[in-house]
Amino acid sequence: MTRFMLTLLALGMGNAQAAQIVMEDQSQLKVLPASAAAAFSPPAESELPDNAFGKMVREGHALFVDTRRLMPNNVGNGLNCSNCHLDQGRMANSAPLWGAYPMYPAYRKKNDKVNTFAERIQGCFQFSMNGKPPAADSPEMTALSVYAYWLASKAPIGVEMPGRGYPDVPQPAQGYDFGRGEQVYKDQCAVCHGSHGEGQSVANDYVMPPLWGKDSYNWGAGMHRINTATSFIKHNMPLGKPGSLSDQQAWDVAAYINKHERPQDPRLIEGSIEKTRLKFHANDGVNLYGQKVEGVLIGQGTGK
Repeated sequence: MTRFMLTLLALGMGNAQAAQIVMEDQSQLKVLPASAAAAFSPPAESELPDNAFGKMVREGHALFVDTRRLMPNNVGNGLNCSNCHLDQGRMANSAPLWGAYPMYPAYRKKNDKVNTFAERIQGCFQFSMNGKPPAADSPEMTALSVYAYWLASKAPIGVEMPGRGYPDVPQPAQGYDFGRGEQVYKDQCAVCHGSHGEGQSVANDYVMPPLWGKDSYNWGAGMHRINTATSFIKHNMPLGKPGSLSDQQAWDVAAYINKHERPQDPRLIEGSIEKTRLKFHANDGVNLYGQKVEGVLIGQGTGK
């Protein structure tokens, strides 16, 4: 891989548009039987045609791995798409694009609406990137969608394949513990993400993404859920050593990360954390938004 070998460390991908805060109801889709659970291989760069389509795929790939620099008007933090979808959106169990694209359009029960793939991407910009969603018919959205389509071009439509999303990690009987999580973070995460979750940057470019603070994902992103962050961490982190943490360690460190402040949920209702919690967070997985942790109200936000 030449131009495609830009894999960044990361956390951050989130939900779709404003009211789309829960995992989608995709009961209309087929699930691949266990006997067919062979790993899917997306097409290689060498298979790209030398024409307008191939050019647009490459443009979408560039936007995907260098989002912050190439789309500064749409990204409000220090993240790129590839921070949550590792190996340029190719890696199984890291929400690969080839596992997502064939599942849309999809009905979401929570908002009683069929969502397009473009709407799903827009949500990522609003929440995970803490920015402004590009228009559905913008050149950037077209390029990103074409890149996702190409990665999924050999995949079946409407079939939930192994490796899609971030596989669930059951919560341990002990639950989670912030103190244990802090120790895991110091031992396994701080070397890349900084002792204060600030990430690492060279000049104005992050080479390792921030996990909390003003340049990380906001309180509306899917990764603010402890269970979602746990799944990402368990199957993908530390980089190069996926699966090396126990389930307990993954839950503990995800909870520790997500007890820290980050930009406010852009859906904040009338300036009220409690109203926002009740509408968007009360039934949205395991999360700390609007709760008091060690005497501090979580969800106050850090601003942009």
